[in-house]
Amino acid sequence: MAAAFFNDLSNKIGSIFGTGDSLPWTDEEMILSCEQEAFGEKSGMSKGDNSDSIMRLIWALVHSQNPTDVQRGIAMLEASLRGQGVEMERREVLYMLAVGQYRTGEYVRSRQLLDQALQIAPNFRQAATLKSLVEDKIAKDGLVGVGLAAAAAGVVASGIAAIVLGSRRR
Repeated sequence: MAAAFFNDLSNKIGSIFGTGDSLPWTDEEMILSCEQEAFGEKSGMSKGDNSDSIMRLIWALVHSQNPTDVQRGIAMLEASLRGQGVEMERREVLYMLAVGQYRTGEYVRSRQLLDQALQIAPNFRQAATLKSLVEDKIAKDGLVGVGLAAAAAGVVASGIAAIVLGSRRR
């Protein structure tokens, strides 16, 4: 019963604050098309220098609604940072990693990555916009956490009061 109460409370609080996620989403069809392009499976494509198509694939993966795709994109970006994947501009890698971390709910890590990207390119508008979304999400999650903690304390206090009142009546 308590779990249902907290889930209901969390849903109500979430509906008040909303998600505010204005980042684009991709679907499986788009990801499949990007994979075919990146790996030279489309007609007329060569498997030579395909860094642009791999960048599009990574972009599609970190913007996916499927958490497994997002994790694949994160892994490809981390490999790129280690010099094991396609070579990309560092600020772009950091930004897309931040998008992936945002999508997985790792808001603090996302903010750290965005700070690094903004150190490299202070006028990077996409990073600044995402950082604002991340900070809003961190603040909202903090408020939801406080609300849930207060509700839990209220439930515990009500339970204790019921026990105390019940024992006094006997």
